[in-house]
Amino acid sequence: MDEKEYSSIQETREHILRVKDFIGDIIKGLLDRMYLHDASKMKSPELETFDRFTPKLRDTTYGSDEYKSCLSEMRPALEHHYKENRHHPEHFKDGILGMNLVDLIEMLCDWYAASMRHSDGDILKSLEINQKRFGYSDDIKTLLRNTFIDFFWCYECEYKVCREFPSTCKRVTPGKEYVEERLKELKNEI
Repeated sequence: MDEKEYSSIQETREHILRVKDFIGDIIKGLLDRMYLHDASKMKSPELETFDRFTPKLRDTTYGSDEYKSCLSEMRPALEHHYKENRHHPEHFKDGILGMNLVDLIEMLCDWYAASMRHSDGDILKSLEINQKRFGYSDDIKTLLRNTFIDFFWCYECEYKVCREFPSTCKRVTPGKEYVEERLKELKNEI
């Protein structure tokens, strides 16, 4: 009996289309987040509080006692904000472990953008501080750091010029040794 030669092409095409559909679902989720991000800050009860504290927070160092004091004064508005926005660990009973990957991506983008508001902001330092603040594992910290490096880091300017003049940057990914050295420096600063 002759065995007919099997071709996997059709099955592979179907698999590829299915994966594309699933990735499309994730992209739709990200687009929804992009358009709705922090919408609750644009109205009461959050708007008045953020109008008052955003200029103050800009002049504080993230994680400092002064920063924490501002957060304490903002507590009612922040509780509302966390309840309305699932990209914050405080939204979930289990913190970051209650989040999904889309939540984490929005959270990372939020943290990066927030670090740009501070004159001494540094997202890599924020990831270290937030690990202590939110109790996430080294694995999650590495995942967040790798995502930041792959999508936002520039070796030539350490991302600081990129955020001010993004059209002039070519976003060159740094070598592993450079990143390791920068992380050692950050650990010494914290």
